[in-house]
Amino acid sequence: MATYAVGDIQGCIDDLHALLALVDFSPAEDCLWVVGDLVNRGPDSLSTLRFIKSLPNKQVVLGNHDLHLLAVAAGHKRLNPKDTLTPILEAEDRDELLTWLQQQPLIHRDKILGFTMVHAGIPPIWAVDEAIEYAAEVHQILRSNLSDNFFSQMYGNSPEQWSHDLSGTDRLRIITNYLTRMRFCDPKGRLDLKTKTAPDTAPEGFSPWFDYEHHKCAKDKILFGHWASLQSNTGIANFVALDSGCVWGGSLTLLRLDDGISFSHSCGA
Repeated sequence: MATYAVGDIQGCIDDLHALLALVDFSPAEDCLWVVGDLVNRGPDSLSTLRFIKSLPNKQVVLGNHDLHLLAVAAGHKRLNPKDTLTPILEAEDRDELLTWLQQQPLIHRDKILGFTMVHAGIPPIWAVDEAIEYAAEVHQILRSNLSDNFFSQMYGNSPEQWSHDLSGTDRLRIITNYLTRMRFCDPKGRLDLKTKTAPDTAPEGFSPWFDYEHHKCAKDKILFGHWASLQSNTGIANFVALDSGCVWGGSLTLLRLDDGISFSHSCGA
C-alpha cells in the first residue's frame, strides 16, 4: 500500500485519472490525500467530487474553493462568473456530496508518515499542535447546526492577525483564512490577503508564510496547495507545495509520501 498526496484538482478529473494511471494507483490498496480545492474553475467538478468521495482510502482537507461551494449551496454566496459549480448544485446526489464535503477537516496530520496536510499553510506563530487545535474549532462548527451561521459570516479579511482573545465569528474567520487563503503574512502572523502573485512580489513588511526562520513548524513536514505560482517549489525541503496550476494549463503534481518521489502530469496538452 502506498500513500500519495495530490495538488489542487479543481475539477480536472481527466488529468487526475491520467496522473493516477501513471503510478498504477490502486483504489483498493493505495491511499490518496487531497490538499483541498477539489472543485471549481475546471471542466468537471461534479465527477471529481464523486470520484474522491468514492475512494475507500482517502484523506481530504478543505480548500477555499470547497468552502465557497458550501457557502453558495447554503445560500450565503453567489456564484462567480468563472465558477463551474452549477452541475454539483443541480445534481441528484447534491445533498449527499455536500454533506460529505462539509464533514472534511481543515488540517490532517499522520504521525507515522510524518506529514501534516493543509490547504494554504500554517502561520509562523502556530505550531502544528496549535493549528490542529484551532482547526478543530471550525470543524466542529461545520459539523453542527451552527454551520449556516458560519457560512453567512465566513467571508472577510478581518481580523488580520491572530490573538488568543478573539472569539466568535472573528476567531473562526481568522483560523479559516490562515488555513485556506493565506499566502503572505508578516513575522507576527498579520495577513495580506489581497496580494495573490508570485512569492517574490511580497508587499513591504510581508513574506510568504513559510519563509520565516522562526516558524514554529520549521522542523515539521507540511504539505499544502493553493499557490499555483510557486510551481511546487518553496525552496524549503520540508514545506512542500503541491499546487502546480493544473486548472491554468500547468501540471498536476502527485507526491508519494512513503519515499518522497514526485510525479507530474501536464494539463495543458
